[in-house]
Amino acid sequence: MIDGLVTIPLEVVEDERGWFAEIRRDSELPKPMTQTNLSLSRAGVIRGLHYHERGQDDLFTCLRGRARVVVLDLETDETFTEDIGDGNHRAIYIPGRHAHGFEALTDVLFCYHVTAEYDHLDPDEQTVPWNDPRVAHLWSTRTPILSARDTVVAS
Repeated sequence: MIDGLVTIPLEVVEDERGWFAEIRRDSELPKPMTQTNLSLSRAGVIRGLHYHERGQDDLFTCLRGRARVVVLDLETDETFTEDIGDGNHRAIYIPGRHAHGFEALTDVLFCYHVTAEYDHLDPDEQTVPWNDPRVAHLWSTRTPILSARDTVVAS
């Protein structure tokens, strides 16, 4: 297991109305979170791999659909992957300086909490190509839908 990475099973309570789950409790995390982001992605989208040199940690959760989370330890080249969301309700805590991303296996609503607020004037976000040989085999698609930035890095 990648040093510092934690998978957190979510206790989901379901009834005829739907379901409820607590997805974050800062007192149980290594660092408190300061910003929460949502991403709506179509099936086949890969977002990442991104990492933060100043050490921002992330807490990933898939609220709807299924997503494949991929993490790369940039010091050891160790990898981690897990499909989360429908059928596997988990949060994944990813320590800073590890490259991370996700693939939308279905249409997804993805939530990630971070330990540092995003600064548009001085963004702390570097990129590892999705098709880097250390992780290319971990994705289910060979023809992902990518952002313009991730496309440039991958070519």
